[in-house]
Amino acid sequence: MDIDLPEVVAEVTREFERYEQALVTNDVATLDSLFRDDPRTIRYGGGENLYGHGEIKAFRAARSPAGLARTIHKTVITTYGRDFATASTLFRRASMPGKVGRQMQTWVRFPEGWRVVAAHVSAIDEPRDAP
Repeated sequence: MDIDLPEVVAEVTREFERYEQALVTNDVATLDSLFRDDPRTIRYGGGENLYGHGEIKAFRAARSPAGLARTIHKTVITTYGRDFATASTLFRRASMPGKVGRQMQTWVRFPEGWRVVAAHVSAIDEPRDAP
């Protein structure tokens, strides 16, 4: 299996950046489109466990648009073959002093394009050795 084919990494990186821009600008339509519309799609968040695209979409629709700005660090995108990838990043928000957020996504290429099929978002206390 080919790992990290440059052209595939570039594709997933573009989609990840598109997701990030949609997240911080509260572009709910784009966020909804980037998650696979399937009852098996899962998103574990800081305070919620969402099963299926419907629950994820409802969460996004009800979420406050305030305080979404963040900075991301240590983003790692790894591709396996041409149709499977993971994206992991750390993030910080002014609204979360002393915390570091962690985000992981599993991306799969479908006929309609790259889609997130599983995601996890959580926050921990800022490690003492953080840059």
